[in-house]
Amino acid sequence: MKTTVKNLSETKVELTITLGEKELNDAEQVALTKLAKTIKVPGFRKGKVPASVAAKNVDPNALGQQTLDDALSKAVSEAFVSEDIQALDRPAVEVKKFVPGKELEFTAEVEILPSVTLGDYKKLTVKKEKVAVAKKDVDEIIDRIRKGFATRDDVTRAVKQDDEVIIDFVGKKDGEAFDGGTANDYTLTIGSNQFIPGFEEAIIGHKVGDVFDIDLEFPADYHAKELAGQKVVFAVTLKTVKEVVLPKLDDELAAKAGPFTSVDELEADIKREITTQKEREATDKQKDQLVTSLIDASTVPTPEILVNDQMRSIEQDMTQNLMYQGMNLDMYLESKSLTKEQWLDTEVRDAATNRVKAGLVLAELSKVEKVTATDEELTAKINEYQEQFGKKSGQDFTTPELQRDIANRLLTDKTIDLLLELNSK
Repeated sequence: MKTTVKNLSETKVELTITLGEKELNDAEQVALTKLAKTIKVPGFRKGKVPASVAAKNVDPNALGQQTLDDALSKAVSEAFVSEDIQALDRPAVEVKKFVPGKELEFTAEVEILPSVTLGDYKKLTVKKEKVAVAKKDVDEIIDRIRKGFATRDDVTRAVKQDDEVIIDFVGKKDGEAFDGGTANDYTLTIGSNQFIPGFEEAIIGHKVGDVFDIDLEFPADYHAKELAGQKVVFAVTLKTVKEVVLPKLDDELAAKAGPFTSVDELEADIKREITTQKEREATDKQKDQLVTSLIDASTVPTPEILVNDQMRSIEQDMTQNLMYQGMNLDMYLESKSLTKEQWLDTEVRDAATNRVKAGLVLAELSKVEKVTATDEELTAKINEYQEQFGKKSGQDFTTPELQRDIANRLLTDKTIDLLLELNSK
């Protein structure tokens, strides 16, 4: 077998492969063995026909085609292994010359895993942001704790800011109720901004039993295109008004909130928690920036097949996330005034390309720095994923495919941790 390699680009090659008599004769014997199992010959059970007998009874055209298929399959596999080329897809094969039993010449074109040239990954100028916890950050948590222990007392007075009300409402546009605009016994805290601007404010001043209309206009950028910028009327019935009474911030409240003996202890614990969270976020941001800097400093060709795979993944993730928000992709695209093709060619393609580059550059760094994961580390990571996602996802974490995926993620995480360590000295 003779093989010639032609680089069509940084991510695509074309192999020209020529086979002689020996390879074709070997392929013919393999083909005969396969066909012998499918033909019927008097005196032999089906599937038990010897190859020598099958040669005299098999359809010559079928034998020629099977020989060609087997010769191509074996030659392609051996050629890519011998040339140390990692194909990313099934090669596109084109037969140039085929003389049965004598000669076969064909080309095999395919996208390949490209060669990545790393930049200086030990001198990336990315600094971690300084973390600071403001008093208002602590106060926001304290306010949530107080609201969690608040009492709600029925009142007969008019509604004020921060009251909790129960209402029925029907929203209409041009006299017709619109989807999502109707509810009964809806609990609403005035000032929570759950509704479009003007709705909650219009309830202030009303009393239990009041029935009234609220004339509003949806924001121009509202996610539901059919309502964006539209004038509507909400018919509201006020059924209950409760005054939300926050408990006093004192040592007694601190003891209710956790194992604390004083407000100072509670506030100190909140500050520690916020600091830990912000430190984690700052580190994650630094890691992302380090990977981006490494990509910028390196030469990373991006195979189209990998980009397309990531584009499909991003579209699937986006569709699922929108579903959780009560939206779909068409609604999202309408809100952005984009066609699907425009969205794919801009936002999605850019994000997919960055994902591919990150994966390739980190894989190369992992190889250069000989990053590995022990069996114990992998087992621990699998257990972690199972505890975190097992019941929710319904996935079987014992499957080889899923365990390989977790192993790859673990290796990527360890490589990024190494990148951070190398640039933190």
